[in-house]
Amino acid sequence: MTERSPRKGKKKMDLSLLVMCVIVGVLVVLAYLIEGWPMVLSGLRLSGHMLETVWLRLILGLLMAGMVQVVIPAEVIGRWMGTGAGLRGILVGTVAGSITPGGPFVNFPIIAALQHSGAGFGPLAAYLTAWGVIPVHRTLIWELPFLGPKFVFARLLAGLLAPVLIGLATPPIMEAFSRLFGARVSG
Repeated sequence: MTERSPRKGKKKMDLSLLVMCVIVGVLVVLAYLIEGWPMVLSGLRLSGHMLETVWLRLILGLLMAGMVQVVIPAEVIGRWMGTGAGLRGILVGTVAGSITPGGPFVNFPIIAALQHSGAGFGPLAAYLTAWGVIPVHRTLIWELPFLGPKFVFARLLAGLLAPVLIGLATPPIMEAFSRLFGARVSG
């Protein structure tokens, strides 16, 4: 197996990173203006505590994403979840999203790895929607014991179509954005 490297020539700072930097900067300035350095330091301490609780999950999520890219060949991902996979790709994305455990620290690196390996917008949208709407792990661990089978079954039936419909709707919307804004959209 060969190592897959990130796209060459990729910008060092994308728009979302720039926006986050600006927001953090504005919040630091606001904290300083409201209460001075004690409030800024308090915010930094709270951030450190949050980092203590998520750093391992974040690292494991990134490791899982890297492993997905080297264990599952891009051709397989392209065949099962690529742009040409159609409804089958959306269904694969739906099943994969519903059975993938974990929070955003696990799932977003995996989604990025799938996209980098050739998954299309429809299957990715279905994956992300299924992960949020019909997750098997959360349903078994939390919903069934607390809410009961009747409610859970009704909610799951109502939610089953969401990933498929969103998976079908996302590619044409992306294409419309592409035409509207003149940007090339791949996936």
